[in-house]
Amino acid sequence: MYWTVHLEGGPRRVNHAAVVVEDKIFSFGGYCTGDNYRERRPMDIHVLNTSNFRWHALPLSKQNDPDAACVPYQRYGHTAVAYGDKIFVWGGRNDEAACNVLFCFDTSTLQWSCPEVTGMIPGARDGHSACVINHCMYVFGGFEEEIDRFSQDVHALDFRTMHWNYIITQGEPPSYRDFHSATALEGRMYIFGGRGDLNGPYHSQEEVYCSDIMYLDTHTGRWHRPVTSGDIPIGRRSHSAFVYKGNLYIFGGYNGLHDEHFNDLYRFSSEHNEWQLLKPLGKPPSKRRRQACLLVGDKVFLFGGTSPFPVPNPHGIQDYDIDGNHQGLEAKLVDHSDLHVLDFAPTLHTLCLLVVIQNHLEELLLPEDIKWEIRAMTTNNRISRPVNNTG
Repeated sequence: MYWTVHLEGGPRRVNHAAVVVEDKIFSFGGYCTGDNYRERRPMDIHVLNTSNFRWHALPLSKQNDPDAACVPYQRYGHTAVAYGDKIFVWGGRNDEAACNVLFCFDTSTLQWSCPEVTGMIPGARDGHSACVINHCMYVFGGFEEEIDRFSQDVHALDFRTMHWNYIITQGEPPSYRDFHSATALEGRMYIFGGRGDLNGPYHSQEEVYCSDIMYLDTHTGRWHRPVTSGDIPIGRRSHSAFVYKGNLYIFGGYNGLHDEHFNDLYRFSSEHNEWQLLKPLGKPPSKRRRQACLLVGDKVFLFGGTSPFPVPNPHGIQDYDIDGNHQGLEAKLVDHSDLHVLDFAPTLHTLCLLVVIQNHLEELLLPEDIKWEIRAMTTNNRISRPVNNTG
């Protein structure tokens, strides 16, 4: 494993939702500090070409367009899943309200639609999770807007009939939570992390961060809590999860009790119920939360999120603590526009390119196709806006 690419200048986004269709990554909406999230402006879409690491933004829908009603408004905390060549966006909120309308984006025509659905539609929420298992989108948890509480319910949308079902499960479910991850693996929906509360469904500011991993067997509808071993990660929220060659991976996130961001990478074996902390080669991304991680072939594409960034303390304290940290600095949050690539199986060709890049070797006599690859791996994108900091 090797962190091979780090480029700046992509979409500056936090709490966005992204999916892979063929070899392209589609990123929908998200939060960017300084923007207005009270207006109902159309959701933006950014597309990454995973071959040359170039981003481009699709044209925004015009609000006076007759089809504008079928375009989701800009939001954060939503989910997106791919089913065939279509992408389904559900949930999320702006600063005024949450949403429970289902939107469909056709990657062939680049058009939005609002599919007609039947059944028991879940209540509007954000911070939930969604994954696709056997033609169904399973939705778990989140924070429900209308009843002002966390959820531990499971809903499923059958893409063949566009019918919503409330899933009555057996066994003890995961605790009420939001900003967890749900990952599809072998007919199971694995739930990890998230933010809960000591008072169950209600938000009392007494946060809980669970380090257990649980799964729903979608064939039986029963929850399971396996006994795990190894390097069990600390509980966290707003992390990323993905599957590679039958194993589940967790990256980054945030624990509010410790006020700590992470950039660690864990692998979970569902066969042995064992965690392992991994140490990829190369320079890792900075510690962060609310980023996106997408697997394409043997590569993981990580982008966006937010990280603590030291700025001068307004009180002017100039001292060092026992660990040598400068107390004259305090942490603000900075939104990222960067792109990182983790290659699980770098070829000798890729490793040779890295030697040229990292050692600033002369490129004059290299073949043109090699020069092109080096430019792609080292040339920043140019679509992001200036950085804004927030507390």
